[in-house]
Amino acid sequence: MMISTVSSNQTSKPSSSNQTSKPSPKLSFHKSLLVAALVTSLGCSGYLWADSRSPQTTQAQQTLANPPKIQVAILLDTSNSMDGLIDQTRNQLWEMVDEFSKAKQNGITPILEVAVFEYGNDGLASQNGFIRQVTGLTQELDRVSEALFSLTTNGGSEYCGYAIKSAVNGLQWSQSSSDMRAIFIAGNEPFTQGPIAYTQAIKIAKEKDITVNTIFAGDYNQGGENGWRQGALLAGGNYMSIDQNQQVAHIVAPQDQKIAELNSKLNQTYVPYGSEGEEAASRQYEQDQKSNDISLGLLAKRVKSKVSSLYNNAKWDLVDALESGEVELEDLDQETLPAPMAQMSPEQKKDFIEEKKTERQQLQNEIKALTEARAAYVAKEESKQSEPEANTVNDAMMSSIRTQGEKKAFVFE
Repeated sequence: MMISTVSSNQTSKPSSSNQTSKPSPKLSFHKSLLVAALVTSLGCSGYLWADSRSPQTTQAQQTLANPPKIQVAILLDTSNSMDGLIDQTRNQLWEMVDEFSKAKQNGITPILEVAVFEYGNDGLASQNGFIRQVTGLTQELDRVSEALFSLTTNGGSEYCGYAIKSAVNGLQWSQSSSDMRAIFIAGNEPFTQGPIAYTQAIKIAKEKDITVNTIFAGDYNQGGENGWRQGALLAGGNYMSIDQNQQVAHIVAPQDQKIAELNSKLNQTYVPYGSEGEEAASRQYEQDQKSNDISLGLLAKRVKSKVSSLYNNAKWDLVDALESGEVELEDLDQETLPAPMAQMSPEQKKDFIEEKKTERQQLQNEIKALTEARAAYVAKEESKQSEPEANTVNDAMMSSIRTQGEKKAFVFE
């Protein structure tokens, strides 16, 4: 499928993350062997030892401690004519996540953080430029799905420069030169509208090494005439045009019903904790239902993402939290634990979590096998199509991410 783009030849600043930490004064022989084996397995050379007990911290170790990030802010025009754009984005979210899950930087899978803004909606506050941050940069992909399903269209005063500046200044962007930071702004009105010039907003973005990509919902040449192409060129990003009215087809495959059944069991392995645990668990279920209401095929795409490394819920699920080191079980207060664990002994709690973890891994393996078979079936069905589909949001975003990711040493396997 061909994507119409205009891209910049600018390159990113070189990484400066080569600092080393102070040697550990006491490291056992067995731990030394473990660290050496880890570094060797990552293909790192030149590992130096100050003595038999004090290894220097390598770049590979630093990467493991601080994995790379891909941060993406999606700015959607929600004026009256943009229903198709919103539908495409919510229908293709999990395909995008699947593509992101293939990314590696120096062999390390990055953390994915996504934010959603809406602009151009007369139902929003005029003093804020008719712009709303629906969700900040978050790893909780169910929050992103919830944000997209919450959007509705109304009216239209589309201030692109204002929206870009709001995203640049309003989000917690990474400070690492090796991380990828990208804004995707999509709409169909002139790019030049509003009290803040897009040139000013893009200048601020470039100062923070944030690439701005523009997606015009309409004719490619018309978007170029309305400033969308010039905005992308100035920002060092890509300009793309899409057919926002293109319906996203979700092919239903023979594996989909079984995937749905396993997904229900998968949800039972999540152990909500903390003040927001139950709410987040309900959100997970609700987003399953919203996908299923559209198509069993869309639910299957979502479930595929739920068994990837990018679907991490350490902020509310105790299994993910303990696995990632977010919390320590013995440090949690009784009132933060779910009811089944409240009266358990410390050993029983550990066994309970371990059982959930093992069950989840087994279900994930079953789902992965089914999604591989599903992908083969879908590919065969798509090959029967006589004409290629028009460009969509997913096509536009992923072509840009892959190109710009290369500048930050990201490889998509």
